[in-house]
Amino acid sequence: MALTPSSMLALGTIAPDFNLPDTISGKDIQLKEVQGKIARVVMFICNHCPYVVHVREEIVRIAKDYQGKGVGFVAISSNDAIKYPDDSPDKMRELALQLDFPFPYLYDESQDIARSYKAECTPDLYVFDSQLKLVYRGQLDDARPGNTNPVTGKDLRQALDDVIAQRTVNPDQKPATGCNIKWKSH
Repeated sequence: MALTPSSMLALGTIAPDFNLPDTISGKDIQLKEVQGKIARVVMFICNHCPYVVHVREEIVRIAKDYQGKGVGFVAISSNDAIKYPDDSPDKMRELALQLDFPFPYLYDESQDIARSYKAECTPDLYVFDSQLKLVYRGQLDDARPGNTNPVTGKDLRQALDDVIAQRTVNPDQKPATGCNIKWKSH
């Protein structure tokens, strides 16, 4: 597991569209179906990464806290499920049901969507405003496995609070760090 920072996609980038299978419902989900009148959060996560495991309950809490405020959420796993069977669609569905994910958990088998977002690690988090412009990309908070910082989601929560209040999100953002996305060898 190599500690990998996010690529920090340029602020203002328009959210790349997608049409991916949801491991929970079995339906294909497009970006426009991620309901959020004020903002949409696109999260690249997976099942096995210790950095995701460390924060996934907080991610669920944040989604539950903000969905009623006009923020849509979607999680995507782009890991190679052949080499990492814990990240297979069946295991993704099991985990989503176990943790009561209040958002779709999509499988990006081709890894094209991760590439279009320039996602590098799990978790890699993106907040797009109502115009689908990127206003935040970076870390959930300062908590990491092995440090003593509490998991609060403060960085993501602040960005969402700013978007909801129609304030400019502070452009000084810390990259997310975690396990690298498990790319398929070509």
